[in-house]
Amino acid sequence: MHQSDILSVKQRFGIIGNSPELNHAIQRAIQVAPTDMTVLITGESGSGKESFSKIIHSLSHRKHGQFIAINCGAIPEGTIDSELFGHEKGAFTGAHDSRKGYFEVTTGGTIFLDEIGEMPLQTQSRLLRVLENGEFIRVGSSKVQKTDVRVVAATNVNLMEAVEKGKFREDLYYRLNTLPIYVPALRDRGDDILLLFRKFASDFSEDYRVKPVELDESAQSVIKKYRFPGNIRELKNLVEQISLLEENRSISAEVLATYLPDSTRNVPAIFQQENTQGLNERDLLYQILFDMRKDMTELKKLVVSILNDQQDGAKIIRENQELFEDIKYRSSLPEVKGSGSSGETTEESGSPFILHDNQNSENQEDDEEAYYEDVYHEPEEEEENLSLENKEKELIIKALRKNKNKRKYAAKDLGISERTLYRKIKQYEIEA
Repeated sequence: MHQSDILSVKQRFGIIGNSPELNHAIQRAIQVAPTDMTVLITGESGSGKESFSKIIHSLSHRKHGQFIAINCGAIPEGTIDSELFGHEKGAFTGAHDSRKGYFEVTTGGTIFLDEIGEMPLQTQSRLLRVLENGEFIRVGSSKVQKTDVRVVAATNVNLMEAVEKGKFREDLYYRLNTLPIYVPALRDRGDDILLLFRKFASDFSEDYRVKPVELDESAQSVIKKYRFPGNIRELKNLVEQISLLEENRSISAEVLATYLPDSTRNVPAIFQQENTQGLNERDLLYQILFDMRKDMTELKKLVVSILNDQQDGAKIIRENQELFEDIKYRSSLPEVKGSGSSGETTEESGSPFILHDNQNSENQEDDEEAYYEDVYHEPEEEEENLSLENKEKELIIKALRKNKNKRKYAAKDLGISERTLYRKIKQYEIEA
């Protein structure tokens, strides 16, 4: 098959993309179209399976017949038999007249059964009879009728797993799966994402009469890494939102990130920044702990610099507020113990240190107090601890004097809560 044939189909049906997986799917659709074979199209929701059913119908000898697309998951179980195969008058409550079903009115054409995996078992047996003999019976009738309909089915679930669970007939699966076509997910199509973005941006610029939005290099890198669980449908909605809401038509990675779901919001930073492939759970925990110990070492150095330069201490705290908050967050993680039976950390256990669980603190000020104590009373040697206490006391006295003994403002300058300051004043017996 020539590439020109694939290109012609893309242009005719508005398919954007050049990925090998997409081209292979189009090639199979072109090859199977002239036959009457039943086709099963698989792929994730929103990947464009219906477009392939239209390709098959339009390139077949049934192209002048009717094409009907039916979502099996959207029709209630009690009425789907009637919708597909019709019913006789009085067949059930509300059946005031006889009605033809889709298989009767579409004879000579094509029926696209989307979400075939949602079809009830009873209806599956009726469909199997149509596929094998071209016969069906209306609901409430005993008369066998003939139909000449080609069936193209699609699903976003694993039908073999459904067969194993008893939710899908095995014989129907093999009858449908004569020639399968797999439509690739958007995340597997590489630069096709950028081509589709430009296409949708151009379409929405015409609809809303605005200049089309464009992605800079950083944004292009971000969008190609995003998984797009909603596939093409999700990308189209994303481009429409950006086209409507952004005044600047050049979109950066930072702006794009505000429109993408934050799937790593509750994942520790080490999982977001480093490649953890191949690590087991214990290795990951140790990696997090080592990273936290490094942060604590940096924090100690920062505290020493604050106490050695008392005049600028409060300023340094404010400038490094993000680091303080990050360490405070890490210190609130649950306790992680080594492999020893007592739960204490030893060299043999391989655990760098133990985190203390602060989640049961009564309120935020208690957390701040515990955090403050951890920061200022962590030194390893006793002599260093005494030195820090003296300088801490001096720093508190200076803050009180500066603010004329107003504890609220002194605590603010020190970067601690009033409650912590009250406790420190009492501990060092400072007159205030």
